[in-house]
Amino acid sequence: MDISEIIIAGDTPGIEWRLPVFRFKGRSAAAPKTYIQAALHANELPGTALAHFLLQRLQQADKDGGILGDITIVPQANPIGTAQSHFGELQGRFDLGSRTNFNRDFPLISLTDRDTLIDDLDRHSATDRLKRQLLHMALGADLMLDLHCDDEALQYAYIDDAFWPEAGDLASALDMEAVFLSDGESSAFEEAVAYAWKYETGQKKARLPGRLSVTVELRGTRDVYPELARKDAEGVFRFLVARGVVAGDEEPIAPFAGIVAPLDNIEMIRAPEAGAILFHRDIGETVKAGDLLATILTRPGRADGALEVRAPQDGLIVTRVSTRLARRRSDLMKIACAAPSGAGRKPGPLEA
Repeated sequence: MDISEIIIAGDTPGIEWRLPVFRFKGRSAAAPKTYIQAALHANELPGTALAHFLLQRLQQADKDGGILGDITIVPQANPIGTAQSHFGELQGRFDLGSRTNFNRDFPLISLTDRDTLIDDLDRHSATDRLKRQLLHMALGADLMLDLHCDDEALQYAYIDDAFWPEAGDLASALDMEAVFLSDGESSAFEEAVAYAWKYETGQKKARLPGRLSVTVELRGTRDVYPELARKDAEGVFRFLVARGVVAGDEEPIAPFAGIVAPLDNIEMIRAPEAGAILFHRDIGETVKAGDLLATILTRPGRADGALEVRAPQDGLIVTRVSTRLARRRSDLMKIACAAPSGAGRKPGPLEA
């Protein structure tokens, strides 16, 4: 295992960030190359914990001569966001300088233009230099796992149609309860990687056999426990064995049995007005159309001071916010359903 650092100079004198990168050299040129990163949103740490235990597992495989394909792991992919503490709260989702989501605005390029990402880096801001170097590393791989988490959530993933149903092995290995099929219409990291592969020859490819770019949502922000991290690391290791990246005799991965829903079938439950949130249903529960999901206390103590929020259709509650104060139209839940949402949505991600 080789450990190196990418040094990112700050935009003001005397500031720099260090990005540790762990690399394993594979024995077989034919084996898939893998890139895994965690905590691109710096306050989402279940992936960092997973990477810690996965690295231990891979080091042992390396000693045993079992690393077949090159593997690159970045356990904490956003040192800039990690340094952003505001009134005692880590602000790791948005860059405070540009007000941009750290998982948006990645360059959309063809794979043939990969090396242009790191040409003349000094003309870019620190955040853009970080994004370009992460994307450059990922585009050297065949399999890319971007490890995130939600607020309060089941284990689930965003997977482009181009990789489904082949990606069911990863979903099953990680015991996911749902898969959201994305449309590849954003500049998020996972979709920027897929974009480069799709347009490698100039003409868009609908299928990308042998490749995978995925955003894995490892439950919620507070689900950072050793037993969960070890379990998730074992799941990723099983996936790497199944894909021929690591040698092993693990049992075959069973077909994915969870819910598969396109983004159009996700009901984004939002607060009609601002107020305190009283949840009546939890993540993992199946609801029917009309079921009471939450009460919003808009004007406490008054006869008309409570608003009910009900399920628009049957489905599985996959996520829920951890805050208990809603702003008008703020997100409350995501419900995976069998039919499209009547609310409609714009192309791209469900959230900013």
